[in-house]
Amino acid sequence: MMRRMIRATILVSGDPQSLGRGAEDVKLAIEAELSFYGLENEIEVGFGGGATRAEMLPSVSIYPEGVIYGPVKPADGALIVEEHLYKGRIVEHLLAPPDALVSGRLAALPAGKEGKRYAEKRVLLRRVGVIDPYNIEDYVAHDGYFALGQAITTMTPAEVLNVVRESGLQGRGGAGFPTGMKWSFVASRPEEVHYVVCNADESEPGTFKDRMILEGDPHAVLEGMALAGYAVGAHEGWIYIRGEYILSKERLEQAIHQAEELGVLGDDIMGSGFSFHIHVHAGAGAYVCGEETALLESMEGKRGIPRIRPPYPTVYGYHGMPTVVNNVETLANVPPILLNGAAWYRTLGTKRSPGTKLYSVMGDVNVTGLIEVPMGITLREVVDIYAGGMKEGKAFKCAQTGGSSGSIIPPDFLDTPMDYASMAEKGAGLGSGALLICGQDTCIVDLASVLLRFFKTESCGKCTPCRIGTTRLLETFDRLRVGQGKAEDLATLESIAQNMVKTSFCGLGQAAPTPVLTALRFFRDEIAAHLDGHCPAGVCPMQAPPAAPKTRHKYIS
Repeated sequence: MMRRMIRATILVSGDPQSLGRGAEDVKLAIEAELSFYGLENEIEVGFGGGATRAEMLPSVSIYPEGVIYGPVKPADGALIVEEHLYKGRIVEHLLAPPDALVSGRLAALPAGKEGKRYAEKRVLLRRVGVIDPYNIEDYVAHDGYFALGQAITTMTPAEVLNVVRESGLQGRGGAGFPTGMKWSFVASRPEEVHYVVCNADESEPGTFKDRMILEGDPHAVLEGMALAGYAVGAHEGWIYIRGEYILSKERLEQAIHQAEELGVLGDDIMGSGFSFHIHVHAGAGAYVCGEETALLESMEGKRGIPRIRPPYPTVYGYHGMPTVVNNVETLANVPPILLNGAAWYRTLGTKRSPGTKLYSVMGDVNVTGLIEVPMGITLREVVDIYAGGMKEGKAFKCAQTGGSSGSIIPPDFLDTPMDYASMAEKGAGLGSGALLICGQDTCIVDLASVLLRFFKTESCGKCTPCRIGTTRLLETFDRLRVGQGKAEDLATLESIAQNMVKTSFCGLGQAAPTPVLTALRFFRDEIAAHLDGHCPAGVCPMQAPPAAPKTRHKYIS
């Protein structure tokens, strides 16, 4: 059935935050007002991704004009229909300010950059907030499934794999492993059955980049998985999604159903003879299931604990078969690479780390949220331009890159290109892309305690280094917080952390000490000050050591 001809599209932000603030009532009010004016057949209404900062939600975007209103209440929705869509007049007082928009913001770089201007470079988020994620025709109208059609009808699997390899795409889950190389391992295996698994268990605290793709552009992930399946000889794929991502799961399942109806998923896709089916599996909230082998164990109905490696999933994965495991952001990169070519992709980012990167920015900055920028941007540019500077004029003290298991880095890193190679050369990591920006009133000891409490709780307990190590690290930092530290504590922290990296069974135990080791490396003096009962940031609840009991001389009554 062909889609009716329409003159405008209205997208109400449909992310969880917007829905919690009444977005559904806004949509109902808009639909009622359209019906009142007899416009329901020429103006389409749907939910979209959040296109503005959190304080502007729920928002209403109107296309083709590209006008964004926010925050919007139900009564405002009715006014927008009457004024903008019926009378043709923009409702000025409801417009979201330009600096509130998540996409397309321009800002002057700091002094010394010759007046050059930067804007977000949207590849993965180019459709978020622009299309209705419930409508596959919107996706197709924005080049959706073109890459898949081109690949399965004009290219061999080896050619598809070669394009991905030549693009230099690296896994965006944190490790930065070359995606084409991982795919080639699976493609070369002789087993008859291969699988593709999308890791959507985005449980790293502070990370929400994958959720934005899943909610705003779910078909991009499905198309990326189908391309991966074609390249490696897989005919079945699974999306392992975080259990709390209820809306994402709903939209993925709807997208799969629509794609099968349209013939771009399922049997004999586009008459090519290639078949690919995708299923969704919801996790139960275990952080360790973000590790690929624990994820596979959970998918198989077992307890979600890591496997011994090797063999790696590319050799022995889901049900013992060769399996590609990529995260959401990685797979969403594949369709634009196939559509535009490897050479185009390498024009983005840096020579060693091509492409764009999604960063969820939070902490002591004026603008928090999600950005997509070329690989190699510096932390200073993120803070000064995209995050609007430090909140309340605070001085920058540190940032944690990559979520809770990421490095805690000092101001010396502000001008280091943020790509996998450059960060590694300076002894830090980029991780998954969560950026926690901390001002001068942050205490490193207090921050480490918060992080270690999380890791202690989330350790699966399978191996002693992680189970006991996280506990001992937390106990030590908790003592430091209250001024009860011991002289040997810093050496003990270093020893435990280094041994966890070397001997822990999986990535959780190996990465959990990263904030501890980087804190000791870059902020050792501040941690040592706590041994003397002093918190330089004035945050920790220091307690004076108990006074010795007073005794009287035996000759004094």
